[in-house]
Amino acid sequence: MASMRDIKRRKGSIQSTQQITKAMKLVSTVKLQKAKTRAEQSKTYFDYMYATVTSMLARSGNINHPYLVAGESKKKAVIVITSNRGLAGGYNVNVTKLLTNSDIAKEDAYIYAIGRKGKDFLARRGYEIKADYSEVINEPIYKDAAEISREVLDLFAKGEIGEIYLAYTAFKNTVTHIPTMIKLLPVDIKEDKDTTTADKLTLMNYEPHEEEALNLIIPKYITSLIYGALVEAVASENGARMQAMDSATSNAQDLISDLSLKYNRARQGSITQELTEIIAGANAIS
Repeated sequence: MASMRDIKRRKGSIQSTQQITKAMKLVSTVKLQKAKTRAEQSKTYFDYMYATVTSMLARSGNINHPYLVAGESKKKAVIVITSNRGLAGGYNVNVTKLLTNSDIAKEDAYIYAIGRKGKDFLARRGYEIKADYSEVINEPIYKDAAEISREVLDLFAKGEIGEIYLAYTAFKNTVTHIPTMIKLLPVDIKEDKDTTTADKLTLMNYEPHEEEALNLIIPKYITSLIYGALVEAVASENGARMQAMDSATSNAQDLISDLSLKYNRARQGSITQELTEIIAGANAIS
């Protein structure tokens, strides 16, 4: 059985850890409120952007455009958004699992890492890190998303990669965060269930020419999706860290209560033993 000194030392250590986890929870809560507001304000725009572009392309007929046709290259660019810090539960692991459990072969993947945790995890498993944008996740701005979009689109247009994917954590609410992996290029065209037959037969007219229009629309579309994913990922990260720190604080309190009980029992046992020795000594003298 542990001594009273050992129990007291361990209890003090856990109390110190509890203070840290409680402080981290409070910091994450404050950051979450800001990130949540930002994600909710931007979500409508990006949802409509996605719906509008896919609907437009569904009515465009058979357009032979580089952004709409898969390239011959087997290489696939995967933009992986994780965090730069840990202590967020399974947040980072859940995102990287989307890639490691997917049909994308390790030797065919070019990783564009946003977040050191995901970059280090995938690098250790032999994935090629094509570019590292870890600092972007600290304070995402639209310009950063545009830079990433421009780099992957240039490779796609040159034929060096055949497909582009985005892996991130979608923010639903404070406690629900959904690891998501979507295909950015070539654009998957899905029919709108609410579209009437007459609308389906009506082809989209482009002004200016369709190629020039798509050269403007598709990069903006891809940039918007990447930026939206960054904003949602930040909110999801802080939500996950807040939950993880709340659980850690509760677990620390349970351990402290258990150690307090053990300490009191050991102390009572020590007192009882001393009283027994005193009584035994007194009886021996008399």
